[in-house]
Amino acid sequence: MKGLLYVLSAIAVIALGFWAYQENYRTQTTIREVGQLNARIGAAHERLNVLKAEWAYLNRPERLRELADLNFDRLGLLPMTPESFGHAADIPLPLPPIPELGIITDPVEVSSDLRGPNGEEPL
Repeated sequence: MKGLLYVLSAIAVIALGFWAYQENYRTQTTIREVGQLNARIGAAHERLNVLKAEWAYLNRPERLRELADLNFDRLGLLPMTPESFGHAADIPLPLPPIPELGIITDPVEVSSDLRGPNGEEPL
């Protein structure tokens, strides 16, 4: 009986060791993948920063003004002035949503009769 218990214990230790070995390699692989993803994210951030800098450089007001002057005859562009821009208050706001039918919880009875609900005459 003791021999069977020793054999089962040895098999359990070997199985747990094999499982821990596999988990160790899976963890190392996942850590390498996370490092590669972080490197790709960093490169994407660098590219994004370069693109933002290029966009800011190309959208300089003096450059756009020069382009508008150069292409005035061909495109019919007007010179950029502060009056060319609108105000945020001029933008129409969206209308509030219309409630769906059947959602009204407190209906109001409307009548063209000037008498009150109990039949009394108006003052």
